[in-house]
Amino acid sequence: MNSGAEIRRKLLVFQKNEITEYHIYGRLAGGAKNPENRKVLEKIADQELRHYKVWRKYTLQDVDPDQWKIRKYYWIGRLLGFTFSLKLMERGEENAQDDYEQLRHFIPEAELVIVEENQHEDALLQMLDEEKLRYTGSIILGLNDALVELTGALAGLTLALQNTKLIALTGSITGIAAALSMGASEYLSTKTEETSKNPVLASFYTGGAYICAVMLLILPFLILRNCYLSLGFALAVSLSIIALFNFYISVVKAQSFKRQFLEMAGLSLGVVSLSFLIGFLMRIFLGIDL
Repeated sequence: MNSGAEIRRKLLVFQKNEITEYHIYGRLAGGAKNPENRKVLEKIADQELRHYKVWRKYTLQDVDPDQWKIRKYYWIGRLLGFTFSLKLMERGEENAQDDYEQLRHFIPEAELVIVEENQHEDALLQMLDEEKLRYTGSIILGLNDALVELTGALAGLTLALQNTKLIALTGSITGIAAALSMGASEYLSTKTEETSKNPVLASFYTGGAYICAVMLLILPFLILRNCYLSLGFALAVSLSIIALFNFYISVVKAQSFKRQFLEMAGLSLGVVSLSFLIGFLMRIFLGIDL
């Protein structure tokens, strides 16, 4: 970055990012229910606008925000929580901060921008008081049990029954009964703990996550006629749910996606393999042929 033209080109890119993120933080602040969360979001939005003005002082040019990026992160925030949306966006700022470092020798104000950008993550870590995140443990409990137990049950039922409608019926009854049981257990467990979580909401998140997983896993058996193909699709659905949920957790909790995904997927597939083997052995020893 030696030429003035190159520096100016970089600054225009920074300007666009800053004014875009100013609007994203501002819109999410307007929808934040927690006053403390709103205050932090507004503070960061003000910082982004100030950074925009710093770069503008050198480019002498206004830049329009990226409307698509604003809409994208706003709706991600509305649907999946503002913490996930902003953490996802902050991931993309890592390269930008490296570029800021290169400007220290050319622009004195770059030092302040770097300091404030580095403070974003620390400020966001204090904003994890979202209902979705407070009940993450309950959701993990529901999803993990459904994916492990029901995929295992479907594998055993597939080999034992070999009829998609019977497998779907039996799996649905088993899954719904297990979801109600898990919800009740989570209610009682949360009620006895010293926690700020609402037992009813904890029960709802656990049972709801279980029911959603049941519906998605049973669906292939309702659509397809080949039971083994249905099981294959159910396993693909299971792995997709595991991947998506672990990506979500890896973003908001700054955890390793690969390690969490492999652990949960390995557990689920291990139970499926064992259940499939048990179904095969029971079919042989009991002499059942449907």
